[in-house]
Amino acid sequence: MNRVSVVSCFLLAVWCGAARANEASADISPKAGWDSLPAVKPDPTDFPWWRGPNLDNIAHQGVKPPKAWGPQANIVWRKRLPAEGHSSPCIWGDRMYVTAGDRGKGTVTLYCLALSSGDTLWQTPVSTGPKYNMHADNTTASSTPACDGRLVFVPYQTPADVRLAAVKLDGTLAWSTVLAPYTSIQAYAASPTIYRSLVILPVEGASSSHMVAVHRGTGEIVWRTTLRKVKESYASVVVRNVAGRDQLLLTGGETTRSYDPLTGALTWECEGPSTYCGATPVSDKDTVYVTGGWPKRALLAIRADGKGDITQSHLRWSSDIKAGYVPSPVLHDGLLYAVNDQGLLRCYAPADGRVLWEINFEKPVYSSPVVADGHLYLFDRQGGGHIIPTGPQQKTVVTNTLPDGVFATPIFKGKRMYLRTLGDLYCIGE
Repeated sequence: MNRVSVVSCFLLAVWCGAARANEASADISPKAGWDSLPAVKPDPTDFPWWRGPNLDNIAHQGVKPPKAWGPQANIVWRKRLPAEGHSSPCIWGDRMYVTAGDRGKGTVTLYCLALSSGDTLWQTPVSTGPKYNMHADNTTASSTPACDGRLVFVPYQTPADVRLAAVKLDGTLAWSTVLAPYTSIQAYAASPTIYRSLVILPVEGASSSHMVAVHRGTGEIVWRTTLRKVKESYASVVVRNVAGRDQLLLTGGETTRSYDPLTGALTWECEGPSTYCGATPVSDKDTVYVTGGWPKRALLAIRADGKGDITQSHLRWSSDIKAGYVPSPVLHDGLLYAVNDQGLLRCYAPADGRVLWEINFEKPVYSSPVVADGHLYLFDRQGGGHIIPTGPQQKTVVTNTLPDGVFATPIFKGKRMYLRTLGDLYCIGE
């Protein structure tokens, strides 16, 4: 082959690679008839995805988890997974689904466990690598899986992009779809949200930023929207009915934004709380509450009935800098609870942002508080599990400890709490 031919082949290869990259990141508009699946109807006692059945981190009202535990006390079962991860498990019926991976190889595996015993029923490799760069506190299995009763959805990263896999309830891989190109200094960690026939994920990398909605039955991309080209962010999206309409909410990259979950079209945006964000928004009937992040810190309350840039018109209040970056807040019975990464827990009045009480645990926190049986369950990175009564007045706190730290958020069903530590997966119950 002569020199001209070699150069021509090289240029063709470069062009083909660029064409594939452009195709993988091009905007896609939804086609008619995409909403073809029945609504997902989990049992109200299940915990089928990130933030629980109602996407609010409030456990079913009938749960009665224990208030005391320890390494040898109220442990129903304890399981050591063969790899690491910070994802929370999800529960559908009598089964639990949880991911784990090897950062040295870039792998992710989905495990199906018997809820009653913790026994492994099957395990399915979702990604076989290769490895990629990530923050020391991240893992390849930090995204919490979601289950619609037919499939379990698992996001994962490769060195070039973010993908979504769907695994059948017998452990068979149903499909895997490339969502969008992705590079990051921290690595991917967002969890999927289910809306109608869609599984929706943000892919906010250092060089490009997209929102992607995939048909949960086929894996086909229904719509993909370019968000902006800014610094990466890490928060999960959530769909909430706020101000009389379904809104797809996301924070990070300088602004908090609302999108139409049917099309991916931007509805409104508000500056703040920060560039890098990791927490999931919460909402009441007319207001969205968001916390972040780095390099700035703030907790914002944003009226959600606007359109376009609503920074000057719809920002109801903003907190001081003692707000959280990673842990997501929870709104319960007219009170807003939020903890920052240094362990300062506050109870806010949602109407005006007044701090009603605060407790400084003085221990680092990544896990998000969950409301169960009238109490906040909050875990720190050193293994402390704090049980705080909800309400406008501060009350006595109970603290239990386990030998390993906690990054993941606990989940609940019946009289049991399921908790992933840096060492083991626990079922805690009396």
